[in-house]
Amino acid sequence: MLLHIPDVLNREHVMQLRSALEAADWTDGRETVGPQGAAVKQNRQLSDASPLRRELGAIVLAALAKHPLYHAATLPLRTLPPRFNRYEGGGHYGFHVDGAVMALPDAEQLRSDISCTLFLSEPDDYDGGELIVNDTYGEHEVKLPAGDLIVYPSSSLHRVQEVTRGTRLASFFWVQSLIRDDSRRRILFELDTSIQTLTHSGADAAALLQLSGVYHNLLRQWAET
Repeated sequence: MLLHIPDVLNREHVMQLRSALEAADWTDGRETVGPQGAAVKQNRQLSDASPLRRELGAIVLAALAKHPLYHAATLPLRTLPPRFNRYEGGGHYGFHVDGAVMALPDAEQLRSDISCTLFLSEPDDYDGGELIVNDTYGEHEVKLPAGDLIVYPSSSLHRVQEVTRGTRLASFFWVQSLIRDDSRRRILFELDTSIQTLTHSGADAAALLQLSGVYHNLLRQWAET
């Protein structure tokens, strides 16, 4: 499921992160990928060991924790601490698929079910830099306002277009969901959003209770912990 989640960060937090990132020390983005990824990747990232990465990542995680649409869409079990990247001067990342298993800081492992990109630069600040996600319905081009998030299956083939003007700043991270299967996550998401819509419209309480029971029983049957 490819989903645009607006307003994860407010303007104040976007400006706070951008100000810190403009003064940051950046490393070669190829340091965090294998040989196949390194052959098509040209960008810069905050080092995984950077205290700034942990500080800014905590701001992102705190914002996500308060965002109901994000939780409804991802049903997160584990999250890789957010990373931050910078594309400029021709920077790009060719077609690739994200790694299936990633190491968490506590030495546990995360299965990457969902890939997330949180845009920190406004679309008018740079040319190019679109995230291109390829799925069974074709190619989807994504370039969102600062503070907005795109989530999509980590199994998707995707790339970042060359940035020919300005700078594209973003945070990116991966989620292991309680629900491994993307189609089942979509069903639960659509059920959840329908329940919320019906609740706000004043629908019959008994019918809503029954529908909520269906949601939770499916979640109970499909969830992996």
